[in-house]
Amino acid sequence: MSIRMVHSDDGLDEMHDINVTPFIDVMLVLLIIFMVAAPLTTVNVPVDLPVSTAAPPPQQVEPVYVTLQSDLTLSVGDKKVPRAQFAAAMDDAAKHDKTTRILLRADRNVDYGHLMAVMNILQQAGYLKVALVGVESGQGTVESLK
Repeated sequence: MSIRMVHSDDGLDEMHDINVTPFIDVMLVLLIIFMVAAPLTTVNVPVDLPVSTAAPPPQQVEPVYVTLQSDLTLSVGDKKVPRAQFAAAMDDAAKHDKTTRILLRADRNVDYGHLMAVMNILQQAGYLKVALVGVESGQGTVESLK
């Protein structure tokens, strides 16, 4: 708190202003400390790793495509499948491998609830690696919703 001396008979008047200069000085010092310390936090330990002779795991070349058309019919690959036999058809297409990547394509006019129902069937069947497929626009922007 600072005091201002006034030549009057009233005595001393107090100033109620906060001096922020020390606060700014402390903040600038802390900023410099963090700017210097940040690059030191990265771990850069040189390690000479041994060579592995194990064969890499086989990569799945072709994912399984599931298509939901505008009339709500399901297709696994190119084959149309009734909804009741969808899980069995997925097991056949994925060769009973639950880690198979599933690419889900849906018509633009399909209701969101129907798409989620198909995703729920896939989840209940044990297929958790599901990706949605869309068409990229040539301009790199999202088309406006109508």
